Amino acid sequence: MSRNTLIVGGGIGGLAAALACDRRGLQVELFERACEFSEVGAGIQLGPNVVQVLHGWGLKDALSDVAAFPERLQVRSALSGAELGVLRLGSVAVARYGSPYATIHRADLHALLLNALRQQTRVQLATNSVVSRFEQDEDGVLLHTAEGKAVRGDALLGADGVWSRVRQQLLHDGEPRPTGHLAYRAMVPQSALPDSLRSQQITAWLGPRLHVVQYPVRGGAWLNVVAIVHGQVQGDPQHWDHSTNAAELRGNLVSTCAPLQNLVAAIEHWRLWALSIRAPVASARELAQGRVALLGDAAHPMVPYLAQGAGMAIEDADELGRVLGNDGVAVAAALSHYAARRWQRNARVQARAIRNGQIFHATGLVRWGRDASLKLLGERLLDMPWLYRTP
Repeated sequence: MSRNTLIVGGGIGGLAAALACDRRGLQVELFERACEFSEVGAGIQLGPNVVQVLHGWGLKDALSDVAAFPERLQVRSALSGAELGVLRLGSVAVARYGSPYATIHRADLHALLLNALRQQTRVQLATNSVVSRFEQDEDGVLLHTAEGKAVRGDALLGADGVWSRVRQQLLHDGEPRPTGHLAYRAMVPQSALPDSLRSQQITAWLGPRLHVVQYPVRGGAWLNVVAIVHGQVQGDPQHWDHSTNAAELRGNLVSTCAPLQNLVAAIEHWRLWALSIRAPVASARELAQGRVALLGDAAHPMVPYLAQGAGMAIEDADELGRVLGNDGVAVAAALSHYAARRWQRNARVQARAIRNGQIFHATGLVRWGRDASLKLLGERLLDMPWLYRTP
């Protein structure tokens, strides 16, 4: 009989893990606490390292139908509007790394994975399933839900996000800490914007204690905009996802250039998130112990300053499918191999994302040095072969 893999969490990481395991012939039972499978949020970026994985899963055409594939990434000064540096994407990324760079609405990626899973017979998807605890021994894992259901499997994968219950029982390491950064996110049809504000490229605006990123999604028909500023919020950060207007955001941008202020002013509806984080992964034991493993934000939550949160979850999923699909290796040994393969790369991405946040929001002489370096070196600084090549 094929191994039965239990997955907690029906977000992008959980669905990706289910698909990767199914492709290796494993039985999968996935438990999602919400009443239906859905994804909120805005856009995400997928580097060539991630697109290559999705193509390998047979999703090339499905991805092409809903994603955008920008030809360039441009960095501009949020204060002056001046171009600081450019990274060529499009065919250049394909030539360098074998796959393109994509931008996509989070909900479209989620739906793409869910549709692929619903065509499989080895995958059971359960909603309204709140996982309360698990037990593991040498024979397997027993998963308990709040509804009183107990399910036995060979392996348990925690893909239940930043506030993961599986992580808390496995590691007992407390809650993530607030970063002091707030993310305003919006999506708008490009047809609703003046011609001067429409764009088919990625643009990152860097300013003191803030930055804004914009890029096309949904085949280029929509524009995704994310503005991150310094600030705190009141209330439980686990449930902080609020509709907001642009008044406070515009207040943070009063010293920025007219094109950036015009873009924000043209968008009426925003959502506000308070960003939380953990320290970079310090050892393989933080990703797997025995028959239980963590992936994605449950394992290594990261700030969005390297645009690799979803990408690392998909890479994790691919590796989990590979190791668990090897029947000749015991489950605990397979998950130990997964953790050994993944923890250092994830830690490097987490640390680089934190560093990018410091660079993006720099003030004074550091900001001046950043801008001068980008103008001088441009693509040499912006390209990241260590990241974009599939590990």
